[in-house]
Amino acid sequence: MRVAVAGVVGMAVPLPGGVGMGHGCCADIMAGCTFSFIDAPAMHDLLIIGGGINGAGIARDAAGRGLRVMLAEMGDLAGATSSASTKLIHGGLRYLEHREFRLVAEALGEREALLATAPHIVTPLTFVIPHVAEMRPAWMMRLGLLLYDHLGRRVTLPRSGAVCLSGSPMGAGLRGDLTRGFHYADGWVDDARLVVFNAIDARARGATVLTRTRVVSLRRAQGHWRATLQDGASGECREVMARAVVNAAGPWVAEVAGLAEPRPPGVRLVKGSHIVVPRVHGHPHALLLQNDDRRVVFIIPYEGRYSLIGTTDVPVAAQLCGEPITADETDYLLRAANRYLARPLVAADVVWSFSGVRPLVDDGEDDPSAVTRDYRFELSETDGLPLLSIYGGKITTYRKLAEHALERLRPWFPAQGGRWTATAALPGGDLPRGGLAAFQAELRRRLPDLDSSWLDALARRHGTLALEVLGTARQPDDLGRDFGGGLREIELEYLRRREWVCCADDVLWRRSKCGLHMSEVQRRALADVLAPQPAPCSVATG
Repeated sequence: MRVAVAGVVGMAVPLPGGVGMGHGCCADIMAGCTFSFIDAPAMHDLLIIGGGINGAGIARDAAGRGLRVMLAEMGDLAGATSSASTKLIHGGLRYLEHREFRLVAEALGEREALLATAPHIVTPLTFVIPHVAEMRPAWMMRLGLLLYDHLGRRVTLPRSGAVCLSGSPMGAGLRGDLTRGFHYADGWVDDARLVVFNAIDARARGATVLTRTRVVSLRRAQGHWRATLQDGASGECREVMARAVVNAAGPWVAEVAGLAEPRPPGVRLVKGSHIVVPRVHGHPHALLLQNDDRRVVFIIPYEGRYSLIGTTDVPVAAQLCGEPITADETDYLLRAANRYLARPLVAADVVWSFSGVRPLVDDGEDDPSAVTRDYRFELSETDGLPLLSIYGGKITTYRKLAEHALERLRPWFPAQGGRWTATAALPGGDLPRGGLAAFQAELRRRLPDLDSSWLDALARRHGTLALEVLGTARQPDDLGRDFGGGLREIELEYLRRREWVCCADDVLWRRSKCGLHMSEVQRRALADVLAPQPAPCSVATG
């Protein structure tokens, strides 16, 4: 069996004015459909709409079970919510206050699975919680951390504990009067690359992955689902058929469901924004800060020279692609951080920001921070043709979500294979004994004439696939043009050939974070190189 995945990024939803592409890249791709594909429609078992983490994860799992899969994404992989997370693989310590024990336990189990199967992009991270008595009493925090330690399987990470912040590296960057705190461990992830590696593995297992491809119509007819897909570069349309459809459209899930269902379930859209500032301390731990509204804000080491601060929770009425952070959100994050930091931050310190909209289950909560991060499936069937829509979810539990989705669809695909992803390394994750550090050391030993810091960064982005990126390169001249910020032509060509790259934003802010280390002139130069060549966006070859 083969699997086809059609993602939110690759699918067209007939909203007023069309669904935007996000991040200001490759926008306004469709005005109308011109049919130039005259062959019989392709048949798949599964059409997946949406190329975020849930869509890509389901595509990978389904293809590995022998299904015929197609994924369609209307923009870039991870082009919306899945590249705008706080980049944590965690159980969600704060969810314990909302008694979401099942979600936390599942996420903690997945934390271990991802640390083992994606060690190139998922790494352990220590968190320090400064204690402020008026927020939560110390006994409550210690009890919560003990529960957190015991809810999930913990193989890789150490237990939580109390810490004296005075004179300790764990008190670095904090006000001097903050003398007591706690520490615990979770994981950090390059979220956009997690999506890409799932898509790469899905493709390797037979799935068709289309980006810049919109689903402009979806209907049940003649015993099959029939979907019209529009190519974002050419505007041409074609029809595909499938036995089942998975709606993993994220913030657009209700709109996509509305293509086929008269009354799609409701969804809560909550905007989360982050800011990046020069690093607040030089140590490798993160901070979890309790805010006066009972929320928490994270400060996470980011890209070596910076700290990432997030997130906000702002309800929004509709998904607006690429909507920037507001001044109020920036002020909120700065105030939350400055309650604890020895050196206050100001708006001028912000070097980059990003925002995403989370599609959460509408559970009736008034406070957006209290809305569950758990996921829910809505399965409908007419004429024997299922539509599975996914509401909610978090990046940590995407693999379990994919397993559960395929189990829901088993009545239609009883011959599909069993679960397999829990121990299967993602592409690039088959590191040698000693992990990423050992692989980086081996690269430096093999290639002594290449810049060691560049090789280290390449390994962090690609894991063992860095060898494929490098090919026969041995000397600096073999790497081609230096675009700045750690991006060389040899990697750019690999990204275009193998990772569905179309425009500069795909490279600068998703496949890498090189844009953070570039000047505006350098970013524009890269955009000029990519702008005239949109054609390779739709399909990356195997």
